Amino acid sequence: TEDTVRLAALAAALADAAANRAAARVQGRLPSGWRNVPSQPQRKAYDGVAVAYALGRDGLTAEDHPGVALVSAAPDAVVLDVAEVHHRFAVAAHPGLVCVDSTLGPVTLRPLPRFPEPGSEVAAGSLLAPMPGSVVEVCVAEGAVVRAGQVVLVLEAMKMRHPVTAPAGGVVRSLAAAVGEQVDAGSVLAVVTEEAG
Repeated sequence: TEDTVRLAALAAALADAAANRAAARVQGRLPSGWRNVPSQPQRKAYDGVAVAYALGRDGLTAEDHPGVALVSAAPDAVVLDVAEVHHRFAVAAHPGLVCVDSTLGPVTLRPLPRFPEPGSEVAAGSLLAPMPGSVVEVCVAEGAVVRAGQVVLVLEAMKMRHPVTAPAGGVVRSLAAAVGEQVDAGSVLAVVTEEAG
């Protein structure tokens, strides 16, 4: 069920935090994310489910899990109190996969990177802004055929002009930037798809 998956994800996140603390060379005895003053919750994302929790003086506070208390957490096992019933979650972490087993049923989770690489979530052929700046010139139109190295548009940043070029020959499928527009680093400016043949 969805509740089982969300509890398993919480257990996996707590086991991951316990593993990080066990491997820490400095202040390994402090709970993960501990602060003197309350701060933002710890966050962990798995394919299809996100977890947000905080460990404080009053114990575990987990978004979407009211009334769930942490009994114990180790890198390979987490015990959660759910409605005054203790549930033990056995956690086995593998590269790119976390397996969580409990009396509620087995769950497999795929951890998502905390800080994805820029461009890893954009369409193939996307031209990204290398830095924040202003678009001062658009050299091609949508649908135009471009060759490798051809200037597609020009950004101005720190009083310097920076040409953004096509990495390969192809067709400009979309042009998201316009002259005068301010763009952030990593913004998609255009998409160039290679021509077949």
